[in-house]
Amino acid sequence: MITETRSGPDRRRLLAGGTALLASAFAGRLSAQGAEPIKVGYIVPLTGAYGADATIQVKGAEVAIARFNEEGGLAGRMAQLLVRDDKLNPGEASTRAQELIERENVALIAGCFGAPMLAVNAVTRQRGVLYNPVGASDAIVSASDWSATTFHEGPTPFMLAGALARYVVPTLGGSKRVALLVSDYVYGHEMVRGFVPVATSLGAEIVGEVRHPLGATDYSSYFPRLLAMKPDLLVVMSFGRDQQITFKQATEFGVKRQMRIAAPQLVHTARIIDGHSHYEGIVGGTGYYWGIENEIPSAKAFNDRFRRMHGGQNPSDYAAVGFASVMAPLIAMRNAGTTETKAVVAALKALRYDLYKGPQHYRACDQQAVQSILIITSKPPKEASVKDDIFKVLAVEQGSEDRLASCAALGHKT
Repeated sequence: MITETRSGPDRRRLLAGGTALLASAFAGRLSAQGAEPIKVGYIVPLTGAYGADATIQVKGAEVAIARFNEEGGLAGRMAQLLVRDDKLNPGEASTRAQELIERENVALIAGCFGAPMLAVNAVTRQRGVLYNPVGASDAIVSASDWSATTFHEGPTPFMLAGALARYVVPTLGGSKRVALLVSDYVYGHEMVRGFVPVATSLGAEIVGEVRHPLGATDYSSYFPRLLAMKPDLLVVMSFGRDQQITFKQATEFGVKRQMRIAAPQLVHTARIIDGHSHYEGIVGGTGYYWGIENEIPSAKAFNDRFRRMHGGQNPSDYAAVGFASVMAPLIAMRNAGTTETKAVVAALKALRYDLYKGPQHYRACDQQAVQSILIITSKPPKEASVKDDIFKVLAVEQGSEDRLASCAALGHKT
């Protein structure tokens, strides 16, 4: 529920006059202020290409707010979610962040992904406000962008791409020729940096890299160049509509019959939209899939609560990380006994939590969430138990700090 309430002084007691009554009214005002909601700013691109992911991500955040409040909040103080649309525009995101801080006095901003994530971080870093975004980014935890109030809940490209390489390269057999199709912006470049060192250490030969502009709609000129490299595996380093169109055209042009295809990040909503045929045989990584609930108790608990709140819908990967990006800081506030930023930061750094997929914690140097990565592939409809039973989990790489980019590589002093 997205509402705003404020408690004001008891006017009748003020009108009564007298020193004792004024003192009483002042005490009452302090008590009312103490009961004000804990405001959580949530900035996501509800408008634009990633609207479906943003919408279900907000649903995950709503589950966190409901759980925290049902558990009594912070000494009776309830949490309140204030959602803002950044329209996938960094300038818009920066404006919304400033408004949430200056007008609403939020205790936390979360949710952001894409280019706006770094824009919001510039605002929260300057204002000393707690920030816990979800987007796949290595830059957000690098020393140049990071601050003491910056945490990062989502998996990074380095984590996703490295986990994929550790799974897929050993399965290629004798020949390990790998070609890369890269969306030519930060996301694609970061995925390459995460994949290539691990793949080559495992004996893969990177036979070539083809880059395409963000938002490309025709890949027919790229596929012949890739086929000429004679790869055993094509790794698609793109996200969103770029990735969807690549998979669709790779199927239509017969590319999938000539090589295996993988991608470091497969997204629930994209697979729902495009169906099994375009994703068939493609292997990828993800931070969460609801189907692990039979093995992970916290996944079952999260899924059940999400379904109860949202009409039986199963949570997506972005719903899960959206939930954790709010729930973990709220737990830290409760542990600290306050919303004061310095105390909450200390409590978050010390937090060991299992909210939806097993044990997690934040690494000391960059405050990146250490977590498991799932390796998945599309599940044929005939094997699906329900409509959105869309992925099969092939492997789970457990969370470990040695699977993250080193603190030194990110520019952090240790």
